[in-house]
Amino acid sequence: MAEIRFCENNFSHGTDEVVEKIKKEFPKAAIDVEPCLGFCGECAQAPYAIVDDEFIQADDPDDLYEVIREKLSEEG
Repeated sequence: MAEIRFCENNFSHGTDEVVEKIKKEFPKAAIDVEPCLGFCGECAQAPYAIVDDEFIQADDPDDLYEVIREKLSEEG
């Protein structure tokens, strides 16, 4: 299952909701919330996550959730 990393500083964009949704739907996914992932410029602009070392950014938390969900569904 995938490894998904989130930045605590990005929670102001609603990524905390994405974390909870992913935990419920994909309990086997390895989810890590870190104080900083080093993408400060992107972090200030929009919600994002790192999925299996791939940077994923979306316009809003719902879109981010859908992109992550699709990636996890592809993996099985």
